[in-house]
Amino acid sequence: MDKELLFQAVERHAPQLTALSDHIWELAELSMQEHRSVQAYIRILTQEGFQVEQNLAGIPTAFLGRFGSGKPVIGILGEFDALSGLSQAPGITEKQPLAAGGCGHGCGHNLLGAASLGAAIAVKEAIQAGQLPGSIVFYGCPGEEGCAGKAFMARDGMFRDLDAALCWHPGDVNEITTGSNAASLQVEYTFTGIAAHAADCPEQGRSALDAAELMNIGVQFLREHMPRGCSVHYAILDGGGASPNVVQPTATLLYMVRGDCVRSAKALLRRVEQCAHGAAMMTDTQVTHRQIDGTSSTVSNRVLEECLYRNFQSVSLPEYTQEEWRFAEALKATYFPGKLPGQRTEEDFSLQQLVAEKTEHGTKALNDFLFPYAPSLHQSPGSSDVGDVSWLTPTAQFTAVTWTSGSPGHSWQNVSIGRTSIAHKGMLLAAKVLAAAAADLLTQPELLDKAKAEFALATAQGYECPLEADTKPTA
Repeated sequence: MDKELLFQAVERHAPQLTALSDHIWELAELSMQEHRSVQAYIRILTQEGFQVEQNLAGIPTAFLGRFGSGKPVIGILGEFDALSGLSQAPGITEKQPLAAGGCGHGCGHNLLGAASLGAAIAVKEAIQAGQLPGSIVFYGCPGEEGCAGKAFMARDGMFRDLDAALCWHPGDVNEITTGSNAASLQVEYTFTGIAAHAADCPEQGRSALDAAELMNIGVQFLREHMPRGCSVHYAILDGGGASPNVVQPTATLLYMVRGDCVRSAKALLRRVEQCAHGAAMMTDTQVTHRQIDGTSSTVSNRVLEECLYRNFQSVSLPEYTQEEWRFAEALKATYFPGKLPGQRTEEDFSLQQLVAEKTEHGTKALNDFLFPYAPSLHQSPGSSDVGDVSWLTPTAQFTAVTWTSGSPGHSWQNVSIGRTSIAHKGMLLAAKVLAAAAADLLTQPELLDKAKAEFALATAQGYECPLEADTKPTA
């Protein structure tokens, strides 16, 4: 079909998409608590004629909107959860919370979901007009920031009926995402001891706080013996109280264990658990644990990545006003100087040099160009629940510029710019790329066949869900 019709559809819906993004920005609801955000999406999906299904995988804030019939079936992933402690006034270049301790969209999921919905609507209108065959499915995926909503959906069989899935993420560069990322497992450890007067009868007490500290020490020594590509992080959720003259009867730790795949993450987790049980033995306390969530490594698909790149090349990139450039430059000046703007891995240095003179990549406040596609085997140390989708259907993703060059992730600066015209332009750009790529997948069976063949080879070992059977999603 003429993809210009898809782009025009996105532009027609631009006021609606911008309003949705700004509304989600204002709500700033945390993982698995995105109830009002979900209702905003469902209202639009219903108005647009999508068949809506809610409470997916038993999660009240997981839903989908489906339109069309038959094959191919293309899925577009959306997210909408915010982060705690990142409340920030919009469109300014200084840290200024709207509410002390409040939440904010420091990862741009207000933009992510709105663009994905815009793409789904554009494709829906083309299917409705008889210009495209098949079906389009918009997935409302909750809890990416701490609860791995897509992993729970994948465990329940979501995404398996798709021929392919597409997604994007706000960023500081227009670029196809390639390579993989780490698998992760989050487990909560609770130590239970016996309270006693810390001075008068300490021998009668059993300190859960001692156990927690000993577990942490054990894991610190374990770090030397972790395989490459693995890492461990932790937080103290409960230190037993605020009274030092009491032997602390409770303590709770939250651990995140990462590995290059689910299997290696589970192997490392077993050693972390030995540290927990050893600490309990040393302190004569009890320890229990429960899994919070888990995510898989991402299976890249070069056929789909190349499809996204071709369509990215076909879309006109945003042009920025002088006012937008001035704002971006002022915001960029607030970033921590230790991080190089637009920093890449070592394997990408030659590619940086290729475009450096023309684009001044890393020196401009806004990266107003498309970074050349360069397939990579690099594995990011971070994690994403998109990985679980990629084990069930061919999946590809990209980033579009909504932030200034070198923007720190999960920052007040991202919240501030996330409700400005700069971010809105990147959101509409992403919607057009997603819609155009979906149109190719709906009309080119040979393209899907190639993507599926690559997928089958890459996932021959099968999907190992990172979640235990009894793990339940928690807010």
